[in-house]
Amino acid sequence: MLGTGFIARFYAESIVAQRSKDIINVVYSRTLASGQKFADDFKVPHVITDMVEAINHPDTETVIISLPNNLHEEAVLACAKAKKNVLCTKPLGRTAAEAKRMLDAVEKAGVFGGYLEDLCYTPKFLKSCASVKAGSLGRVLWAKSRETHPGPHSDWFWDKEQSGGGAILDLGCHCVEISRNFIGKDILPVEVMCWADTQVHPIDAEDHAIGLVKYANGAIGQFEVSWAFRGGLDLRDEVMGTDGTIWLNSFLRTGFDMFTTGKGGYVAEKAESNSGWIFPVGDEIHELGYTNMFTDMFDSIEKKRAPLESFYDGYIVNAVLDAAYASAKSKQWEKIKIDDWRGQTGTHENSHLTSYDDQHYLIKEETMPGGEKKLILKDKKSGVVSQVRINPV
Repeated sequence: MLGTGFIARFYAESIVAQRSKDIINVVYSRTLASGQKFADDFKVPHVITDMVEAINHPDTETVIISLPNNLHEEAVLACAKAKKNVLCTKPLGRTAAEAKRMLDAVEKAGVFGGYLEDLCYTPKFLKSCASVKAGSLGRVLWAKSRETHPGPHSDWFWDKEQSGGGAILDLGCHCVEISRNFIGKDILPVEVMCWADTQVHPIDAEDHAIGLVKYANGAIGQFEVSWAFRGGLDLRDEVMGTDGTIWLNSFLRTGFDMFTTGKGGYVAEKAESNSGWIFPVGDEIHELGYTNMFTDMFDSIEKKRAPLESFYDGYIVNAVLDAAYASAKSKQWEKIKIDDWRGQTGTHENSHLTSYDDQHYLIKEETMPGGEKKLILKDKKSGVVSQVRINPV
């Protein structure tokens, strides 16, 4: 485990709780005191303050990177050199160029590269994706993902040089990958329109942003992110298809409401109060996807298959976010630059017209309060729109 901070602890709790056979043998920390505290809490036998030494330790089989964004590339390249499997927290890089170098390094070395995008492993998300893939929603037209909260836990997030950006990079990476899963990872993301601003905090990066991502098949992905939302961690997704809709609320409203005078302590990640009416999460680690994520990663390593979220996915997300930053600056749609596209090619916005008969397209069909069926039709030649009523038998 590289790192001992907030996310490293979430990872450690997931690893020791899920498959019951995975062991954290080595922890790297820049300070011995932090490393020792982590080791005591999770029964880790080796505490090391040199990152390369930790990676090359004989008891290290797979490296988990839970470090600040500016240290990801150095750590990944060291793992590739040591021929060690590597799992990296999100975002993979600060830019697509960084992410591509990391992707190339692990592929050239022939080692496993897993992208730790936990929100693509939550129970609700996995169930929703299965429903979409089964055709329950028909053709996906629009996927919206929102993540907002009062701001990150650690100082480096707020330093643009270390983090690489603000809310777009920190939270938008989740939202973009969630939408990609719903729309189809093999569908090329083409261009982005994004608004971003620093509305609250005295920082160089953005603390609010809204973006639209257009895909080659005409679908739209939308993200809403903020580091200044008051009230806790808000994780919501919506998917609209030709035959159905999904609404997800993954954290802020889970059906668990509690009133307290404030004597209970920790409530949930980024909860702003521990008194009054609060909204705890029954199993925070599981509800945020960590247990499913590590099960997939370690099972994939053992079975020599690709994980649900790979370094390639991390690279595509970084490419989308690069375009989002460019759009926020130019105030225009910006093309997404992908050097290594591995999905469908030649995909275009499909003709989605449904024929009713040889003469008409069907616009809409509905049953009226009296039981009669009403059809809205469009003449294929003249373009005239008309309606037909069919009385119940």
